[in-house]
Amino acid sequence: MCLTGVDYFSTLGFQPGTAALAAGLMSPVATVVLVLVTLAGALPVYRRVAQESPHGQGSFAMLERLLSSWPGKLFILVLLGFAATDFIITITMSAADASTHLIENPHFNGWLHGHQLPVTLIMVVLLGVVFLNGFQEAIGVAVVLVGVFLTLNLVLAFVGLWHVVSEPHVVTDWSQALTAEHSNPLAIVGISLLVFPKLALGLSGFETGVMVMPHIRNEHGDIQQSPAGRIRGTKKLLTTVALIMSGFLITSSFLTTLLIPQAEFEVGGEARGRALAYLAHEYLGSAFGTAYDLATILILWFAGASAMAGLLSLLPRYLPRYGMAPHWARAVRPMVLVLTLVAVLITWIFDADVQAQSSAYATGVLVLVTSAAVAVTIAARRARQRGRTLTFGVISAVFAYTTVVNVVERPDGVKIAACFVIGIVIVSLLSRCFRAFELRVTGVVLDPAADRFLCDMADRRIRLVAHDGEHRDATEYDAKLRHLRTDNDLADGHDVVFVEVTVRDPSDFESEVHVRGLHVHGHLVLTLESAAVANALAALLLHVRDATGEIPHIYFEWTEGSPLGHLLKFLLLGRGDIAPITREILRASEPDRTRRPRVHVG
Repeated sequence: MCLTGVDYFSTLGFQPGTAALAAGLMSPVATVVLVLVTLAGALPVYRRVAQESPHGQGSFAMLERLLSSWPGKLFILVLLGFAATDFIITITMSAADASTHLIENPHFNGWLHGHQLPVTLIMVVLLGVVFLNGFQEAIGVAVVLVGVFLTLNLVLAFVGLWHVVSEPHVVTDWSQALTAEHSNPLAIVGISLLVFPKLALGLSGFETGVMVMPHIRNEHGDIQQSPAGRIRGTKKLLTTVALIMSGFLITSSFLTTLLIPQAEFEVGGEARGRALAYLAHEYLGSAFGTAYDLATILILWFAGASAMAGLLSLLPRYLPRYGMAPHWARAVRPMVLVLTLVAVLITWIFDADVQAQSSAYATGVLVLVTSAAVAVTIAARRARQRGRTLTFGVISAVFAYTTVVNVVERPDGVKIAACFVIGIVIVSLLSRCFRAFELRVTGVVLDPAADRFLCDMADRRIRLVAHDGEHRDATEYDAKLRHLRTDNDLADGHDVVFVEVTVRDPSDFESEVHVRGLHVHGHLVLTLESAAVANALAALLLHVRDATGEIPHIYFEWTEGSPLGHLLKFLLLGRGDIAPITREILRASEPDRTRRPRVHVG
């Protein structure tokens, strides 16, 4: 709960102030709308995500399963762009708000005032340095930070409510001012619904709640594919976190609206970016206020650490496997350097302003929640659960509306998100092109018949013939063999084995190649399944060489058509001009020319 809470609960550092700026006197009503959407929308969605993805992969893994081939890969890339927006802005905005609490503290205000940007940059860089040195005992640190932070907030809530009870005129003043602005209760509710997208920061944390699933132990008798105990534990975790946060959100918005003058939330005001800290200093004194500032600074900084850990878990899980990132992207330290530099750039662009970054943060959060809602809707539909399909469909529509309204009203968020999306998509596709000529095969597995074919040929020249295998009739095999011997001036007595590759999903980058041996119309045929024809053939040739000790020969016919068109066909569909690509993959995989399988084209 605390690993999730460092992300979710830490938003109390800036959420009340953001709500006050967005909704003004209607902040408590708008926050109630946020809580209702959380409990009736986000919570059921992520409880279903936990059930469908019990090993911490989250909604991304669900969508990857539900959407296949290139459309699915591209959709995941776009979502990764929004996830990067969410996590990177979590780092930068948390550091900015932490620096606000530090600078506005009475003990530091004098000599740090006006240095918001350098203080925030130092915090971001310090976070990167910590991860470069390793990040251990995260759970223990999270428990302490969350425990202290929630305890201080609980004390502050009781004291604030006591002041409200002791001075009931503040409720009357607020009610009269609200009625003066909006006399119709329905208008208040309607405006609160319209304002709700600006409060979407309070939905942060659910994706993190699913990512911590591997830390929840299984119950006795649980199976690996569907650990019922872990799923039940995660659902309890998500429900507990949502209820705790909902209580604090409503209480904090109520107290800050009633007890803090509206002018203090504006630029230059003492409550801007630190509404609850303002109340802590105002009603509990400098010592408690400083303790609250310190706890807020630490949990906000640790929220950035949680976001960094999320990125380090998410990006290497997908991009290198798709072939859309270099091999070093799997390593922690190079990724930390890249992410830290990006966070520094974002902090500098936004001048370490919490409110300026809130729209980008809300956009990232809303897109992730909406994608999760869509994923569970599709899952329920495929499971033929009509009631749940309808329910999740309505929730998806609500979140989609919220996302669209947030984008329309605050386009800055989608602009920075679009930069992340475009950057990830372009870099990923370029990386895929540059890595297309790697072997891209994790292993070659032969069935008994295929293994017997190779054993029989091991004492003589091994000759393989690439064949598309579209029509397996005797005439085609005979014609292929006749053309092969004519084009390559081979005698009739040479034994040959036909090799046929079937492309299943060309968007996959790596795959294990399974080889079957068949007798077709008196010919020996090896059939393979892979993501790309040339890579599978190269892997088979190298495997045959290593298994038999003989250098195999493979024969192709020239492919007619544009070389550029064939190259694009190879990159997108795994086909194309197979002969030169197979040879290039062999050249890159085996530098020693004397040990390289021979490629013939006639």
